[in-house]
Amino acid sequence: MVTVNGEDVVLDENSTVATMLTTLGLPDKGIAVAIDWAVLPRSEWDRVLPDGAKVEVVTAVQGG
Repeated sequence: MVTVNGEDVVLDENSTVATMLTTLGLPDKGIAVAIDWAVLPRSEWDRVLPDGAKVEVVTAVQGG
């Protein structure tokens, strides 16, 4: 189980950041992902999420 934006989520074993986004119906563009308070570059979204990880998915907002 991981926590995504403050909500506990059960994922398949060996789920990656990319598969988590797809499973949860989240976009894969215009967002930033942090695991345990460290921003994860898109090039590392194939990393397996450790059990108990705290994940934050933040959507970029444009404005002025």
